Amino acid sequence: MNKAEVPALKKLIILLLILTPFTLFAGENGFPAIALSGINFSPGEIKSDTVIFRSQDGETEYRFSLQKGELSIPESGNYEIFAAGESAGTIRVLPGWLSLVPPLLAITLAIIIRQVLVSLAAGIYIGALFIYNYNPVTAFLRFADLFILDSVADKDHMFIILFTLLIGGVVGVISANGGTAGLAGLLVKFAKTRKSAMLSTWLMGMAVFFDDYANTLIIGNMMRPITDKLKVSREKLAYIVDSTSAPVASLMIISTWIGYELGLIADGLLSINSDANAYNVFISSIPYRFYPLASLFFVFLTAFTGREFGPMLKAERRAYHKGELTDPESDKNDDKLTDYSILNFENAKWYNGALPVMIILFGTIAGLFYTGISALEAEGLTEYGLREIISRSDSYSSLLWASFAACVVAITMTVAQKRDTLEGALNSWRKGLQSMLFACIILTFAWGISKVTNDIKTADFIISAISDTVDPVYLPVLVFIICGFISFATGTSWGTMAIVMPIVIPLTGNLTSEMTILYGVVSSVLAGSVFGDHCSPIADTTILSSMSSKCNHIDHVRTQLPYALLVAAFSILFGDLMTAFGLNPWIANAIIFAGLAGALYLFGRKVSE
Repeated sequence: MNKAEVPALKKLIILLLILTPFTLFAGENGFPAIALSGINFSPGEIKSDTVIFRSQDGETEYRFSLQKGELSIPESGNYEIFAAGESAGTIRVLPGWLSLVPPLLAITLAIIIRQVLVSLAAGIYIGALFIYNYNPVTAFLRFADLFILDSVADKDHMFIILFTLLIGGVVGVISANGGTAGLAGLLVKFAKTRKSAMLSTWLMGMAVFFDDYANTLIIGNMMRPITDKLKVSREKLAYIVDSTSAPVASLMIISTWIGYELGLIADGLLSINSDANAYNVFISSIPYRFYPLASLFFVFLTAFTGREFGPMLKAERRAYHKGELTDPESDKNDDKLTDYSILNFENAKWYNGALPVMIILFGTIAGLFYTGISALEAEGLTEYGLREIISRSDSYSSLLWASFAACVVAITMTVAQKRDTLEGALNSWRKGLQSMLFACIILTFAWGISKVTNDIKTADFIISAISDTVDPVYLPVLVFIICGFISFATGTSWGTMAIVMPIVIPLTGNLTSEMTILYGVVSSVLAGSVFGDHCSPIADTTILSSMSSKCNHIDHVRTQLPYALLVAAFSILFGDLMTAFGLNPWIANAIIFAGLAGALYLFGRKVSE
């Protein structure tokens, strides 16, 4: 650095420190830092029967009794809080519609400029700007040290990042030691045509049912060499991978999802003093999960018939007729490790790839049982069943153990077979980790905008649209749409479930005693969350599907969205709506499947034409 630049740098640092109001609206005594005008929020723990909100200019004052438990402020602005005659902190009240701006900005920019990282950063920054009193310097600094750093520091997020990196390491090693080529050679015997390649990918996605992250990372990386060779577009591969990840994991009774889902259902039933068993409610709601079931069927249908429509038809015809696996106008993310054309089939051993993958599959399931049983025994319980074991299991630790073990086994097999030295195997492992680094960065930014939407109460604003006078018959449809929108805007299915389930189960219990409506509402929360997450360009599974398939992210979203919307429309009209009026859910599923087949026949076209 030039000496002349040092004083200027010092001045800049001093200026930034002066302009940064780090203590603005931190929130005290349990009050949220942010509230939305006209929408109820919890006051937290206050040792006073009355609380006063006074605007900073002193012209407006609101007095509330805390006996009601919740309160709302009708006008936006900055307020000082008084309880028991003393100041209890400050709160910032925003217009409700502002809470939609950050996620919608990120989604819109991602679609327009096709740069998901820039789009996510813009959404995070604009949200920070709203939170920190429109101060651009504070918003910029909090962007880095709060919304990004806290996303990485979260323990569950760190589990996911490590798991993602380790999966990349496994892929790097088995690609270098011939495992990928061996698996590809084995699968090519069954996947000799475009149809069989897509159906094989679909079947593999159904087989890796235990976790959505593992599904996307394993299936995308494993099947890409085969689908590339048979001229299946990367967009189509990403669609199959994405549509057999969360939909499968959310339905299975042994997965990393079920414990979380059961916990939310159990808490909701407890809030209405219901004696219904959460596991039984979960099982009973499966026939009502119209969107995940229909999504799995529609993937099979398009692969089997060879018919496509919309942007996917264009992408598939480009790959089939021109051999262009990705759109030439989009950014390419080529990975030479997994390029089919350079895979070395000489002395390739399929078990070098299969064994690490099986360790991830069965190791995770074993980990779920081990952690679940350990937790139950720690509680002093000696009699328990499958549902208790899975509900107490630690899915993140199970995934991490299994993926780490797979790395060790893959490296050991490479060295033991003298396919490479230890240094060479570790170098391949490192390259595999590096291939997943960009995915981890995007995940971090996606979690950052999720934190923004949580801080500015985006979900609260959307949920406020639910009226207490809603006809119970329409609750499943309404809940599905709202969960879909929240999940789409926030990019998180689990976050949406956690926000909505505790609200809609008590709402349903107050409006009706019909168990079919309750099953429909529970299934709509779970299915609607998967739908929004499936469509959203800022969702982690959508991002991972693009990365593992080496498909341009926005191209994946753009080609998948029409299919997801079509499936959702049939699921709402012939599933949620008709079953609320008494139609058997299995008959509703049959109607949905038949309707999707008819729509694909009418509007779809053969790729080969």
